Order: sequence, then structure tokens, then C-alpha cells
Amino acid sequence: MLLRRRSAALSALWALALTATAAAQSIPLPREAQIGPRPFYLVDKMKDGPLKTQLSQCTGPFHKTDFSFGHRGAAMQFPEHSRESYMAAARMGAGVIECDVTFTKDKQLVCRHSQCDLHTTTNILSVPALSAKCAQGFSPADPATGKKASAKCCTSDIRLAEFKTLTAKMDGFNPDATTIADYQNGTPRWRTDLYSNSGTVMTHDESIALIRSLGAKFTPELKAPEVPMPFDGDYTQEKYASQMLQAYKQAGIPASDVYAQSFNLADILFWGKTEPAFAAQAVYLEDRYEKRGLDPAKPETWQPSMAELKAQGVKILAPPIWVMLALNDKKEIVPSEYAQAAKAAGIDLIGWSLERDGPLNKGGGFYHSSVKAAIDRDGDILTVLDVLAKQVGVRAMFSDWPATTTFYASCMGMK
Repeated sequence: MLLRRRSAALSALWALALTATAAAQSIPLPREAQIGPRPFYLVDKMKDGPLKTQLSQCTGPFHKTDFSFGHRGAAMQFPEHSRESYMAAARMGAGVIECDVTFTKDKQLVCRHSQCDLHTTTNILSVPALSAKCAQGFSPADPATGKKASAKCCTSDIRLAEFKTLTAKMDGFNPDATTIADYQNGTPRWRTDLYSNSGTVMTHDESIALIRSLGAKFTPELKAPEVPMPFDGDYTQEKYASQMLQAYKQAGIPASDVYAQSFNLADILFWGKTEPAFAAQAVYLEDRYEKRGLDPAKPETWQPSMAELKAQGVKILAPPIWVMLALNDKKEIVPSEYAQAAKAAGIDLIGWSLERDGPLNKGGGFYHSSVKAAIDRDGDILTVLDVLAKQVGVRAMFSDWPATTTFYASCMGMK
């Protein structure tokens, strides 16, 4: 009798485990994308005109769209690359969700914006056993000398099991801090800590399982290593690049659902040779404005040229918003020469990143730097998006708050 009871109990536990697994594999989402009040707030803040009139009359339905890329999930209000951030992005209708991919000390892939950002995006400095492993521990600010607070904690400093014990927080730090608690309390005022008390960090494999369960597609970015490569003697850049795509193959994800990204052109070309199915929509991230003096108005500064990139196999180019925009003689926002040349060469464009500048009442920051003179209110986010969609012809837009791009795409009848 005891044996039967034990067997029955084990059977019940097994059935419960199977049920829990099945539930985890299929996360129910609202029938329509939940965009909340922000898109309507932005419409209210627009300058009067035909676009404002059109958008103000748009009341749905709002649908999931591949035009809407969740930048690190929904990073405006949720800790980036956390389970909670990804789920929020999916509920807002993001058809594609990003995991920035880097590696741990034991060469396992995890989702972090950079290899060495754990001190600003997690609670690692508050965990003495792990803080002691950081490349640089916390160093307090010294008001007397003007020295700023600093730290440097990398995923490659710790093993996967240790990474999994961390809690994600909103990205930010206080450079004037004299204590760890103050250093970690640095979220920009226009973001929020309301949802950041229990951010769940994600491995790359976990992100694949979650994003698939949410019915979205994938845009993993192979982050530039901040440690010398080969790492640990034999972990080369090529092995790293191959490992990232292998995870999708092992999970049975079709290459057509994956937009693999890298700022390193060599990675894009490597995938072209080794993984042509994935390379068909690999995304070359543009950073030549930072490293090589690229000027969107001067084609001679674009090396390689658009035609040369196309010839090498680059099909999708992803520059920051400002690189694709310019002002005409009337101070109207128009496509830059760079954007026009890319389209003329047959290269698709994806922009980054909407809703990342914070309030636009003073012209915005980095992402709107080329059109600052034409921006003076939050509603200009939608004006910029309209130019990017209709005149530049971007294929998709990364956004820190995907509800905004979902709203626009739904209102304009985009898929």
C-alpha cells in the first residue's frame, strides 16, 4: 500500500511538472496589443497638422507588428534584458525582441547590453561574494579632488550559475556616490524604478524560449568583447559568433525569424560564409560616425560605400536615428544623403532607438542631434517616426517603448 501511495504521489508530481512546463511554453497574451496612454499623450503634444489629425482619430485595433522592435525589451520602464522587460515588449505588440548577447567566464551566452555593464544594470555590487570578482570593485567619489565614483563588473568575471543569482535593475549609476547603495541609485529621472525591484536576468537560451513562447521573432546582437580574444586561450571571435546562431538552430528556430546583429562587419561577412540562411537578414549596425568620422552628408566619409557594402553581402544596415535625418532649407525634417544612398543601393534600413533620448522639449539628445533645431516637444517623436517610415522607408524601428511604434504601425496599416 505504501509503495502504491508513493507511486501515485510521484505520478502526481510528474504530471504537475509537465503541466507547469507546458504553461511556461505558452504565455497567454492579450488579443490585441496593449499600448496604454503614452502614444495618445504623444499625439496630444504634436504640432497641429494633418499627421496629428490622422493619428488623433486612430483608436485601434492595435496589433503585433514586425515594424516594432523591442530595444532590450521595453527599457524605458523595465530593467533591460530582463524577463519582465521582454514580456512587456510583447504585450505592447513588439513583433521582434532584442537580446544583446555576451559571454560569461565559462563561455555561456547571456543577455546584457555590454560585457562589462553588470555594475550599472544589476545588483552585483551589493553581493560581496560576486563584487569581489569584478574587474574593478566600487571606488567612491571624492568631492575634495573631484574624483567620480566608478566600478567595472563584467559577465566574463563570473560563471553562468553566479550570473543567474543576480537581479536586473534599471541601467544607471550616480557618479557622485560615496556608497554602493548611492552608486546604484542612478536611474535617470525620466525613467522609473517602479518595476525594477525584481528584474529577472536572462541567459541567451532562456531568451529564445521566452520570446518564442510570446510569439515574437528574435534580434540577437553579438556584442563586442571587452576582453582580449581568443578568451581563455581558445574562445575565438568566430566560435563566439557561431555559438550565438547555433543556439537558434538547436532550438529549431527558422533563420527567417532571426535578425542577427553586429557592429563588426567581419561578423556579418563571417555569417555570410558559414550561415547564409541567417546572413540573409543579418543586420550591420552602423558606428562609423564614432570611429571613422562618418558624416551623413559627405559620401566620401562612408567607407566602405553603400555599393561596396551591398556587394559584400550586407542586406540590412542599422544606423542611429540622427544619421538618417537632416533638415532642408525650410528646417523641415527630411532623409539624409546617407539614407537616400542606402536605399538607392538596395540596402534596407532599421533605425535605433526611438524613445531613448528622454523628454524632447529641449531638442532631444544624441538620437535627434541632426534635427535638433526642429524639435521642441515630446510629440515630435511621432513626427520623426513618420519621416523615417514614409520618406526614409525604414524596414523597422527599435524602440525603448514599443507601444509607440506599434501604435504608429497599426494606425498606418503596416504589418
